[in-house]
Amino acid sequence: MAIKRIALATLLAFTSALMAPAVSLAAAAAAPTSTITVPVTGSGGGNTFAGTFRLQKFAADNGQVSAIGILSGTVTTAAGVVTSVVKTVSLPVAVAESTCDILHLDLGPLSLNLLGLQIDLSRVVLDITAQAGAGNLLGNLLCGVANLLNDPSGLAKILNSILDLLG
Repeated sequence: MAIKRIALATLLAFTSALMAPAVSLAAAAAAPTSTITVPVTGSGGGNTFAGTFRLQKFAADNGQVSAIGILSGTVTTAAGVVTSVVKTVSLPVAVAESTCDILHLDLGPLSLNLLGLQIDLSRVVLDITAQAGAGNLLGNLLCGVANLLNDPSGLAKILNSILDLLG
């Protein structure tokens, strides 16, 4: 019973500690920005492309979410001929994983003697998994925080959004 209370207290402390900064990061990430620009490069058939994709909006079509924006840049042929390109494009948006591991705690058997009070604990395994999706506020929040550092460019975008809000 005491282990359950400790596990619950740990979970609540963990959630409380992460919730305040994560809420402000989520608000900054969701705040509208003037432009989001992503560099785009590629090559094929001896040609190379270098440019940017400037996101304008998201749209849903036949159950698929798409990012709509302007692709601009230059195509350079193998012969060195350079052509400018400016075109409105629609790109499919991938849906992120709907669950993420938050905590895996594996405590082996424990035997304590506290001033004559003998405590014996069997093996305890605690797995906490967040479920992301519509209506799962805490799951979305914790998955976002847990995956913040997995993609450095994503973290850079969030930090740049915060800078834009402050500037």
